[in-house]
Amino acid sequence: MPDGRLYLYGSLDEREDRYCSGRYRVASTADLREWTMHPTSFTTDDVPWAGVVPPSGRSFLDGVTSYDELPEYARAMLPPGAMDVPFEEFAAGVRAATAQRQPTEPLLYAPDAIERDGRYYLYFCMSDDSEGVAVADGPAGPFGDATRLPISQIDPAVFVDDDGQAYLYWGQFSANVARLNRDMMSIDESSIVNGLITEAEHHFHEGCSMRKRDGVYYLVFADTSRGKPTCLGYATSTSPLGPFEYRGVIIDNADCDPESWNNHGSIECVDGQWYVFYHRSSRGSSSMRRVCIEPIRFLPDGSIPEVPMTSQGAGAPYGPGETIPGSSACSVTGTARIAPVAEGEAVVGFADGDTAIFRYVESEVAMRTVHVDLRGTGRMLVLADGTPLTEVDAGAAPTPIDLAPGRHEITVQARDPRDLELIGLRFDR
Repeated sequence: MPDGRLYLYGSLDEREDRYCSGRYRVASTADLREWTMHPTSFTTDDVPWAGVVPPSGRSFLDGVTSYDELPEYARAMLPPGAMDVPFEEFAAGVRAATAQRQPTEPLLYAPDAIERDGRYYLYFCMSDDSEGVAVADGPAGPFGDATRLPISQIDPAVFVDDDGQAYLYWGQFSANVARLNRDMMSIDESSIVNGLITEAEHHFHEGCSMRKRDGVYYLVFADTSRGKPTCLGYATSTSPLGPFEYRGVIIDNADCDPESWNNHGSIECVDGQWYVFYHRSSRGSSSMRRVCIEPIRFLPDGSIPEVPMTSQGAGAPYGPGETIPGSSACSVTGTARIAPVAEGEAVVGFADGDTAIFRYVESEVAMRTVHVDLRGTGRMLVLADGTPLTEVDAGAAPTPIDLAPGRHEITVQARDPRDLELIGLRFDR
């Protein structure tokens, strides 16, 4: 934004049994180290039509008449034997279950925002599939004067090109785009392009975000190429109106939680370095998502190599003497998950053999001890790059190890756990 700070706009999960809530908050930073969580910027009370517009009833089953026509992610999620019943019976059951999960109160889904001519425009969508725009005098809001847009579905994304023309992207399963008028509060309906990217051709699920680099337009989105939409994928074009070519996956959060379901985010250049901003779920829920950041790079052909989730994010690897919080585990297996405990957050829910992974630990000299802060009963096998270092009992003092200099991926694996909580770990020279 013009003040030199980076601002994050997103939905806000406040319950484990559903996505999103009835309000937005904005986070901002000047250096990716110190963050400010601003007060509530917008709520459903600021939307004149909230609770008035009935749910659209839109479903991924619309227009689908057989199992072969199911969306990519839906086919991947079908349990064994699901297709043994007639399709009509299956579809009726899915529609009934979907109706039961429909929110009873209006919710605010994923937004986007941009500055133009000293004013700040928030593009939002709701659980009834309506979309709108609100305006503020500052990037953190509060936003007001909400206006409903003549489009429907979810996940609006705004982009202003170098020539000053603004565009709005939106949609689920099939993305759409239209030119925004100069007032930024309305669209040129004659310019709408439907099917800009689709699930069938681009693995598109939802959550568009547009960026431009070296004359190439990058459309980032939740990607179903591996089944569930846990990837952020991207497609490129020489025009903001397409056509777009699918290019691959930037990051995948599938291993962050047993119930990880989707991934929203974008890419952005900060002080000359590009990053991917994305989210992960926690607490054994597809909800309770939190923001994560990883540095990315571009190859000479403009492609973006996939990066793994890390515990360090945009920062440096953990070093000797630094406590690695259990809540920074970037991968868990089995029933292990990050959840609140008395001391804050920890990895909990371990069954025998379940693991938590931390990327990365780095030192210029050998590290000689590890302290694993465990509560409950059981042991942890500690491995570096897949090689066992030691086994630690709950409550044990720092344990001798021999970890060579360099950067390492650390795995801890539960042995005979009973209510075992991993609070954190620390390596020392």
